[in-house]
Amino acid sequence: MFSLDTGRLHAETYRFIEQVRNHYKISIDVLSPDKDALEKFVREKGLYSFYQDGHKECCGIRKVVPLRNKLATLDAWITGQRKDQSPGTRADVPVVEKDMAFSTADHVLIKFNPLSYWSSAQVWQYIRENDVPFNELHNRGFISIGCEPCTRPVLPNQHEREGRWWWEEATMKECGLHAGNLQQKAG
Repeated sequence: MFSLDTGRLHAETYRFIEQVRNHYKISIDVLSPDKDALEKFVREKGLYSFYQDGHKECCGIRKVVPLRNKLATLDAWITGQRKDQSPGTRADVPVVEKDMAFSTADHVLIKFNPLSYWSSAQVWQYIRENDVPFNELHNRGFISIGCEPCTRPVLPNQHEREGRWWWEEATMKECGLHAGNLQQKAG
């Protein structure tokens, strides 16, 4: 089990990681960005350049590179992606796929998306029925939760991904962890 620590997560998310660790009595490998690359990025571009330049470069350093390094040591990984999370980028998420974003010429990585066909309502029903821990930010209108500056609660009747990178085009609401979703749309 692993999780990404971008250095910009909500305090509630850090508490949630500990809650999961304690609830299931498991070890969680918390992955951090490369210190030198992050320091160089912040020194050159500041802490909030993504509002002007888009989130890809910041997410690349804070999320994608640490994940790529971890996935290079694995044959497969499991995500919680669902088709209903983002009609623009996730509508075609299969249950099992070759991870087009992280596979290389000499390393095929399989990605399992076991919740692909589940609805948000089914996920919450399962959480309630099975006493599954969840991030307390969900109680405050946050549906899709990422880094603190790039995530906000959504209003009633807004789609869950509208709280992510709200200043950007709706079809680009992927950080790079699931870049294959964008490639599938383009292809």
